[in-house]
Amino acid sequence: MKKVILLLAFAAMTASTGAQKVAVKNNVVYDVLATPNLGVELGLGRATTLDISGNYNPFEKNDGKMFKHWLVQPEFRYWLCERFNGHFFGVHLLGGEYNISKVKLPFGLARDGKEHRYDGWYVGGGFSYGYQWMLARKWSIEATVGVGYVRFDYDKYGCRDCSPRLESGTKNYFGPTKLGVNLIFIIN
Repeated sequence: MKKVILLLAFAAMTASTGAQKVAVKNNVVYDVLATPNLGVELGLGRATTLDISGNYNPFEKNDGKMFKHWLVQPEFRYWLCERFNGHFFGVHLLGGEYNISKVKLPFGLARDGKEHRYDGWYVGGGFSYGYQWMLARKWSIEATVGVGYVRFDYDKYGCRDCSPRLESGTKNYFGPTKLGVNLIFIIN
């Protein structure tokens, strides 16, 4: 979590020292999944921006389910018309750590996640497309989707708290790497 906060603070400081336009955003898809998140987007040029988003989920449920994780996802965007309005294409990176138990993940990741606990780290990248609609002078909404590659490093355990490590390994994943519906406030 400290890494996410430091990265977002660095982005905010960079924004205050010369970026022509800055936006703060929240991904409502992550909110539905009970994962607090925050993003900052900095105007770089007439048609380019740098988006840096992060999320952190420290929560455990009473029924033993756990989907603890943190994620940082920087993205360079090229806007087809003007920045912060209309169509854009992006190139993104991502990285973070996870600790899950009693959760089955989609796309074949941790198929036996309901019976085992997994923890580890991940890193990857990909390409994205999105569209942003201006709602008012300072408010926008954005939809974005991305695909790419992620490498997962994991340790597998028999249960949440009581088991020695059963195996360690890596998993390579190709597929969706980004999904967002962002509510955006433009600072300047």
